[in-house]
Amino acid sequence: MNAAKARIMRVLLVDDDPVFAATLARALDRRGIETALAHDPASALEHAEQWQPSHVLLDLNLGDEVSGLDLIAPLCERVAGVRITVLTGYASIATTVTAMQRGAAGYLAKPVDAPTVLAALADDSDAAAPSAPGERMSLKRLEWEHIQRVLAEHDGNISEAARALGLHRRTLQRKLDKKPVRF
Repeated sequence: MNAAKARIMRVLLVDDDPVFAATLARALDRRGIETALAHDPASALEHAEQWQPSHVLLDLNLGDEVSGLDLIAPLCERVAGVRITVLTGYASIATTVTAMQRGAAGYLAKPVDAPTVLAALADDSDAAAPSAPGERMSLKRLEWEHIQRVLAEHDGNISEAARALGLHRRTLQRKLDKKPVRF
């Protein structure tokens, strides 16, 4: 990415973790990218409308059961041509697909470093995929993806998803409490 492109890039970072957000913002600022922070949906929409960023880095889980997915459409309405990249600590194919369907341009799994974020911001094609092309997923990862897909189909209702999967509700809850497995 050349310096001229970096200077005109304006990134709104929406994350409920103030330490992570401040650290990433400093890293982007050091690289010449203008950065603004928001820690909740209301301030994110207000910043977007007033500041008109070129890019938004949007956390998938904004605390208090607020999904960043629900902010994608309102952000796109308030800022024409904004490029949204979703950040999440719980990456799954189901949430990736949902994010893309709602208008996100990219998807990154945490932990993420500044060079990876910069590459996603600079890339005008699909910035991040949950796995490298041609790479096979492990059986545990396939199970995780299937669970996430079924859970998404049942609008996050664990009891209904457990019935559909043929699992006891508590067993499903234990599986969901674990971090997603690597590919």
